Amino acid sequence: MKHTTLVAIAPLFDAFLIDQFGVLLTGDGAYPSAPMALRRLAAMDKKILLLSNSGKRSEPNAARLTRLGFDRDSYQMVLSSGEAAYAVLADRVPTGHKVWLHARDNDQSAIDGLGLIPADDPGVADVLIIAGSQGDTTTLDQYRAILAPAVARGVPAYCTNPDMQMLTSAGQSFGAGRIAQLYESLGGKVDWIGKPFPLIYQVANRILGGVDPSRVLCIGDSPAHDIKGGRDAGFATALVRTGIHAGEPEEQVLDHCRLIGAMPDFVLPHFDL
Repeated sequence: MKHTTLVAIAPLFDAFLIDQFGVLLTGDGAYPSAPMALRRLAAMDKKILLLSNSGKRSEPNAARLTRLGFDRDSYQMVLSSGEAAYAVLADRVPTGHKVWLHARDNDQSAIDGLGLIPADDPGVADVLIIAGSQGDTTTLDQYRAILAPAVARGVPAYCTNPDMQMLTSAGQSFGAGRIAQLYESLGGKVDWIGKPFPLIYQVANRILGGVDPSRVLCIGDSPAHDIKGGRDAGFATALVRTGIHAGEPEEQVLDHCRLIGAMPDFVLPHFDL
């Protein structure tokens, strides 16, 4: 593990898998240096995928980045867990099924065009899609009461955003992954799609078109998602000290990395170039 900067290590890699929140974005906007840093990295003729545990599909994520000052030609695509999940849902969930879709901003892109019927109540749904969290306004005890009837009926769930924490304009709150974890603890069945699980990295590999794994760098702020997922996929990893662990002593964060078997190859102070 080496403390360094993106300037120093960028020439060592041909492709970058970069997290959104905590690296490029805060809870209410972009980090000041991030749009220019991404442009400069793209100008070095690097392949860049923004690998995100957003339950939203690619285009809503890209549209948000454009609104926040990022050039659309500074990355190939936002490969979100929502985008990867869309193909899985199209293959597994029959047309006409009732779906409880839990997402932020009333985003329905996870099921658009799939012929599924939205359900307001998880207790009457055929399948649950946990794509986002309202943890800034809804408590875990409230979620427990909301989800219990679906557990009792054996309704399967897909978590398309495995993040346990999320950044909001009011600070940190629990993420969609924590809601899915709660569903499992109540006895429900959950299929997980996104970092650190393999499927999204397999899709990323196909999009990168055969770049040598030793020349791919995953950059993120979460040891449990970005670093563990990247390492398990065979890529190099860099932990940025912004995002969800920014206020914690670095040794404490690295102790957590050791505990979960997710030591990064590099530690960066922030995403800047």
